[in-house]
Amino acid sequence: MPLSLTTLDCGLLVEGIDSFSLPMTLDCGQCFTFSPLPVSDCIEHLCQTWRGTAGGQALTISQRTDGALFFHDTTAQQFDAFWRSYFDLDTDYAQIKAVLAQDATLQKAITYAPGIRILRQRGWEALCCFIISQNNNIKRIHGIVERLCQTFGEDLGNGCFSFPSPQRLAACSLEDLAVLRSGFRAKYLLDAAQKVSSGEVNLSAIPSMPLEQAKQELMKIYGVGPKVADCALLYGFYRLECCPMDVWMKRVFAVLYPQGLPDCARDYIGIAQQYLFHYARTCPQAFEEVGA
Repeated sequence: MPLSLTTLDCGLLVEGIDSFSLPMTLDCGQCFTFSPLPVSDCIEHLCQTWRGTAGGQALTISQRTDGALFFHDTTAQQFDAFWRSYFDLDTDYAQIKAVLAQDATLQKAITYAPGIRILRQRGWEALCCFIISQNNNIKRIHGIVERLCQTFGEDLGNGCFSFPSPQRLAACSLEDLAVLRSGFRAKYLLDAAQKVSSGEVNLSAIPSMPLEQAKQELMKIYGVGPKVADCALLYGFYRLECCPMDVWMKRVFAVLYPQGLPDCARDYIGIAQQYLFHYARTCPQAFEEVGA
């Protein structure tokens, strides 16, 4: 079903969206630049409102009870140029979920959070966020990312700041980054900025590289190991063949999939991983039936 765009006085209404939830997508551990807001009265029947940034652009976005999305102060041209792709709205998630749901455990994970989608974030932004995520919790990651953007990004108005470029961060010292209160991660961020800005790590070549070569490219950065590299590849470069392995996914494989993911997931490993990660992390019953 094609999307329907309606321009209103205060933004753009997008209807015809299936299998998408703002809170499930923005609060499932893949994105750290959006936060929930009180519901706006700009349009009737809104149930969720979020504000944040991506790709140097600020956005306030709401979702109606019928699933339609309202992009505040956004034109159809702006939507088509960036946000349509960012939220992956042209991908048929109903078809993907039907394939994955052939497996009983994946079916439970999908039923638990059917509105998750993998965002198409910028590679540099995702790389930095997951460097920050190491040995960290989601609330603290959000705080560090917010301070990073407020201190070194450009003011986009309405309380939003862009993500700083690698060139901007590369010009900093560790003392400059102390304001982030990011601990040992500051030296990793600085090394990433220096190697990306100098071209030693070529982010623009990542999408066309074989997966293992792409991982090795990112792992040139001090402090970037296999898990951070996989996160950056999945969330920043839409490499759906990646399956980041944190403590939750290690438990998923140990308890639920000791023989590995089922064949139905082979073309959508990253999407299956996201359903399973969110299910394992937030659903108390996720491991009950297998006696965990």
